[in-house]
Amino acid sequence: MVAKVGLDGHDRGAHVIARAFRDAGFEVIYSGLHKSPDEIVQAAVQEDVDVLGISILSGAHDTLVPKIMNGLDKYSARDDTLVLVGGVIPEEDCNELEEEGVAAIFGPGTSIDETINFIKEQAPER
Repeated sequence: MVAKVGLDGHDRGAHVIARAFRDAGFEVIYSGLHKSPDEIVQAAVQEDVDVLGISILSGAHDTLVPKIMNGLDKYSARDDTLVLVGGVIPEEDCNELEEEGVAAIFGPGTSIDETINFIKEQAPER
């Protein structure tokens, strides 16, 4: 699942990565714009996603991503879901997100192949 959380209205990158994932053989669900953390959690749980990619450029990653992680905990879905964050995340915030349980953070300039390979290597097997 590729998710856009909060008031971030820039979704070109999310569309590009969702298409690349489809081309790589993944089934992809795109959340659409302006979703709340709870809406993203509900969709991820209902769809039983293996990977949740959160695309965020608004600068609200430090409050919105932890809410998503807490929501996944509420449904006991965190251990079964590989959570990734993509966007412009300041270096000093990366450790906090990783401590929250984010498996990887992909910033500007990350190749699509790098992201796809990471998912293939790290995604929970079912």
